[in-house]
Amino acid sequence: MNISEEKKQLIEQIGIGFGDRMGVSPLAARIYGLLTLSSYDGLTFEEVREALGSSKSSTSINLNVLTQLNFVEYYTRPGDRKRYFKVSKSFQKKYLMQYAQTLNSEAELISKINYYNLEHYPEKFVNEKSMGTLMEEYIKAQHKLVETTLKKMTAFLEGQD
Repeated sequence: MNISEEKKQLIEQIGIGFGDRMGVSPLAARIYGLLTLSSYDGLTFEEVREALGSSKSSTSINLNVLTQLNFVEYYTRPGDRKRYFKVSKSFQKKYLMQYAQTLNSEAELISKINYYNLEHYPEKFVNEKSMGTLMEEYIKAQHKLVETTLKKMTAFLEGQD
């Protein structure tokens, strides 16, 4: 499989971001990047291996990891023994659900910090109140945006079935 230089660079950029965010190996992140930039039909094992120049065992291990984590899914075609890999339809939804939980934790922590400073260091709270309030407002706005997007994703995914 011959891929353009532009696609190779974009696969690397996606891979770096995905690897950092999701804590997967560099090859798994590149596989995710490749599948993100591939047709909806997906790619076979051999196409993935050839495009990235990876060994059979490394490709197999990393595809299995991505599949087990539900970042990638596969399907087969009648009369064809090959598996076709593609990005999971529900991955972005799962990622946003995790992010919403992170935002909830952050909002709770900021609220506790603000309360503690108000209770124990009123002069500090008075001087820094606006920073704590701004962060609390930001987290709440971000959480609201994530929740709205999750509702839209759910409706979209339900309409696909």
